Amino acid sequence: MEAPDDLRGLFCNRTLNLRGIKAIGYDMDYTLVHYHMREWEQRAYSFIKEGLLAKGWPIDHLTFDPDLVIRGLVIDTDHGNVVKANRFGYVKRTFHGTEPLGYREQKNVYQRTLVDLSEDRWEFLNTLFAISSACMYMQLVDLLDEGKLSTSMGYHDLYEEVRQTLDEAHMEGRLKQEIISEPERFVDLDPEMPLALLDQKRAGKKLLLITNSEWDYARPMLEYVFNDVLPGDMTWRDLFDLSIVGARKPDFFSVRMPAFRVVNDDGMLREHKSGPLQEECVYVGGNAPLVEESLGLRGEEILYIGDHLFVDVNVSKKVLRWRTALVVRELEEEIEAYRQFAERQEELSRLMRQKEELEADYSSLRLQLQRSQDDYGPRDHRPPSVIENEMTTLRDDLVALDEKIAPLAKASSRLVNENWGPLLRTGKDKSMFARQVERYADVYTGRVSNFLHHTPFIYLRSHRGSLPHDDAASEDGAYTTTSGYEWDEATAKERG
Repeated sequence: MEAPDDLRGLFCNRTLNLRGIKAIGYDMDYTLVHYHMREWEQRAYSFIKEGLLAKGWPIDHLTFDPDLVIRGLVIDTDHGNVVKANRFGYVKRTFHGTEPLGYREQKNVYQRTLVDLSEDRWEFLNTLFAISSACMYMQLVDLLDEGKLSTSMGYHDLYEEVRQTLDEAHMEGRLKQEIISEPERFVDLDPEMPLALLDQKRAGKKLLLITNSEWDYARPMLEYVFNDVLPGDMTWRDLFDLSIVGARKPDFFSVRMPAFRVVNDDGMLREHKSGPLQEECVYVGGNAPLVEESLGLRGEEILYIGDHLFVDVNVSKKVLRWRTALVVRELEEEIEAYRQFAERQEELSRLMRQKEELEADYSSLRLQLQRSQDDYGPRDHRPPSVIENEMTTLRDDLVALDEKIAPLAKASSRLVNENWGPLLRTGKDKSMFARQVERYADVYTGRVSNFLHHTPFIYLRSHRGSLPHDDAASEDGAYTTTSGYEWDEATAKERG
């Protein structure tokens, strides 16, 4: 097998030996079934708009802007802002409504505030399904500020109205019925993905489907994605050893909810009273401990793959210690954007190193001037005026250097999305989204079919974590780039 392109990589935060995985569970939406995000969210936006128009809101002129927001942002419902934070929770970029806040205004609002997702004021956009509602919210903030909405409404009330309106559309099932009727319009087919799962099944892994989607939606979607590309008469139901729809995640992982067996294609249910779940059957509800008991597996023997940071990888890891993989669809576009920017990034890095050297020289001269003027400590015995002239020259050099750096730095910060930049970074630092991925996902990748390029037997080793002092250990930086190697006794014995 050829070495996979980095776009098709499995990126490892925590060492994972797939040979030790006995069962692999899959979410459905944006995991097994990928959607054309702009098409889906355009329709979701239209349903929100339709619902608000029915309530008399003056929004007929609003249109969906899919580039206004990205996943990984956080809504501050106290201030009506949308922010991008770094891994430490410091706000690095802010929009109020549809307009960006300037540096000083942002500093005034957030200089004493860290984004803490445990607080009710923050709403984390951790799924692509949040794009339409976030776009509408930002546009409505503008209208609220202009006095065109109810004066008794605050920014938090506004957010709840948008969320409730979208939930009502989903409960009516109108959006999903459109998708079932025209799957080719909404679904981004990946013909390699079924083979990746078939490889895993033939390698002895139990395959599980665990999705919150209900039977009447999951069945036609899975038929569309799988049945035409599986061998012979095999269908998606033959592929999965156990299928659970209407799972009600995240409660599925922690609450002992009852299970009901689907007995026909019309969705007729029969309650599962006791004992293990039967393989090759479809159930509604149930719970993760029951799945473990039915399979005779526990914890780290199970890998669960999904797209939702909280519902899929956070809770399954924290509650059950299942191994986790996160599907990040934006990853391929982000990697490609960095590839295209590579030469300019190299130039930016060179200029920044030059700037750091000049700043160090300038600071050293400033200290020498201070010591000379105050007559203390080791110092440069040149006249202060000479030192000041040299400082002026360096300051002019720094200004000229900043003029070269500024357009490159701006371009770097606008990669992928003009308003917010890349998903996983904010400036040189990791974004808050990246920190969540790092913390809860053992592995992350752009799509499930990437497992096809790595085989079901691969040993995925995490990279050696870097620390700020690493550069001090090696002049050529080798210390910082060496990948970690973790000794695994079981693998060593297996290889003899």
